[in-house]
Amino acid sequence: MPETSNATPLNDSIIETGTATAMLPTGGKTKPITVIGTESIRNGFDETCLQQAINSRLAPGVTEVILNPDAHLGYGAPVGCAMVSPTHIYPGPVGVDIKCSMSLLQMDIDAGAIEDRRVRRALINAICERTPTGAGRGQRHCEKSRVVDATLGRQVAIEGASASVLESLGIPTDWADRCEDSAHVGHDDTADSLGSRLEMMLDSGMFPRFEGKISQLGSYGGGNHFGECEVVEIADNDRARNVADTFGLHDQKVAFLSHCGSRGFGHNLAMGQFKALQGKFDRWSIPFPGHDKELVYAPLGTDEANNYLDDMAMGANFATVNHMLINALVLEAFEEVLPGTTGSLVYFISHNIARKEIVDNQVAWVHRKGATRAFPGGHHALKDTPFADTGHPILLPGNPRDGSCVMVADEGAKASCYSVNHGAGRALGRRAASRTLDQQVIDKEFDDHDILTNCRKYPRDEAPAAYKDFNEVLASVKQAGLASEVARLKARFVIKDGAAADD
Repeated sequence: MPETSNATPLNDSIIETGTATAMLPTGGKTKPITVIGTESIRNGFDETCLQQAINSRLAPGVTEVILNPDAHLGYGAPVGCAMVSPTHIYPGPVGVDIKCSMSLLQMDIDAGAIEDRRVRRALINAICERTPTGAGRGQRHCEKSRVVDATLGRQVAIEGASASVLESLGIPTDWADRCEDSAHVGHDDTADSLGSRLEMMLDSGMFPRFEGKISQLGSYGGGNHFGECEVVEIADNDRARNVADTFGLHDQKVAFLSHCGSRGFGHNLAMGQFKALQGKFDRWSIPFPGHDKELVYAPLGTDEANNYLDDMAMGANFATVNHMLINALVLEAFEEVLPGTTGSLVYFISHNIARKEIVDNQVAWVHRKGATRAFPGGHHALKDTPFADTGHPILLPGNPRDGSCVMVADEGAKASCYSVNHGAGRALGRRAASRTLDQQVIDKEFDDHDILTNCRKYPRDEAPAAYKDFNEVLASVKQAGLASEVARLKARFVIKDGAAADD
């Protein structure tokens, strides 16, 4: 567990620097933590979350920590933070769901086409016949899913969303151009190192049940992962309309938002790395930052760092193809229910990854744990992409009741290391939400907003009331000058793992 303090509550230590910006001193001779959030958001930060942020900032090699308005207790570092290091890699601020991400599929059908609840119910059924939900569930649980064997699975882990992989799975190859990263390479910037690492792991038994994990491609999993049918509502201003046109968003048309990651495949890789690194720390009596073993690290250039970077890349490649396949299956379901439907990928973007970027004129690893990349128009990394002039889409899930949001970065995003929140962020822990929230109130709320789900009972720990005020979170981002709203997404139905709620 992270180190805690008996001194003045850490919320009282936050120093306001603007209406939605502040800094949190660390108690050490380091640059303070940058805090993004209005006063009401800042007052809601949990003490342990703030201590995790301080532990992260004081960890070896860390030069920046950004605390976003959705921040809450995480694995080593808070969920909802960005952490920068030019010299070290940290598995905790990536987490066990490597490259948990968002993707958005825009379809050419009008909102009126899904107004009839019977049509929406048919779409739910068609999607669930193709994309399983729930922990441990994969292709064999859905009669219309794609079959991915071990040979193709190896290719997925090594190549990511390559043209060959996408063609093999029946996914449009141009979707790769709409990815934050369509493929990840190994520590030496090649895919060969991933191939060597994977073969070693398979030959030595370090990756048990490989085929079973590969069979989870094209599935959502459980927890906070979901698929959500949306109606796009573009903001009423010229910039939003122009940016939406570049993004491929269409007002009052149907879209589909997905949230998932690398499933059991990435979890296996992440847990193996945590055990290996923590074991070395224990053997060599290396102190954990803040006495928190989840802040284990490896100096860049060491075998330990290289192995982690390779494993993270393979998990990220799986997550990328997982999203691409889910979107292809969702589009197939819409085509079955509403013949003639066409669709295109708007964007795919991660919020659990470490990426090599330029920060303060030097190469550094930016760890985004529950944080989303936010490059504005003109950023060098967007050169030769469809978003070079506008900035790329930022996909932020809120909750079914209040909707989700598509934003675009502003020049001010440089102050947050080009990072924003990844959604609303939890206000209640899962146990507290399950214990205190009323199932009847939750179900009535969905009925009142005419939102259908595949669940007999919507999970209490995933109810809108379990999350922070999404509008206040977005206000924090806008008032801090990090990003502007392009469109809201209004939920019409939700695909989610309802197994726990049905028990």
